[in-house]
Amino acid sequence: MSASLLKVARTVLSKCVSPALRTVSTSTPLCHGIPGSVWKLGRLNHIAIAVPDMEKATALYRDVLGAQVSSKVPLPEHGVYTVFVELGNTKLELLHPLGENSPIAGFLQKNKSGGMHHICIEVDDINAAIVDLKTRNIRTLSAEPKIGAHGKPVMFLHPKDCDGVLVELEQA
Repeated sequence: MSASLLKVARTVLSKCVSPALRTVSTSTPLCHGIPGSVWKLGRLNHIAIAVPDMEKATALYRDVLGAQVSSKVPLPEHGVYTVFVELGNTKLELLHPLGENSPIAGFLQKNKSGGMHHICIEVDDINAAIVDLKTRNIRTLSAEPKIGAHGKPVMFLHPKDCDGVLVELEQA
């Protein structure tokens, strides 16, 4: 019985999913780099969510949804407090303002309930990626990489150059 159900499922899936999509492997980077490029895009590291109430948001993921969460860590050089939520295949980064000049404070003024702030993708050579992206007219939000929440160099790419998404690159 289960063998026949498996056969039916395979038949249905083969008609619904293009062959190119079925060959994608989640164990290797989805983008192996631009031909001739010296850097490669890696895995999704995290999705960052700006939250107006860090304790309430942390409790939601820990107590209601059952996720493992980190302690709250201040990152003064970025003007934020962070809490990481472990999801197995990636993380959520909860962001809350640290100080009045925090970029997250400005985001929350426009989005009172909070919301998705940025995505973070790993790269194998952040300096090469920055040089290459600048030659392709992708603007960065700072002149040089800064040390991010994981203790690794990070660089934010301008959302107007990335289809409206704030993209953080992190050294793998």
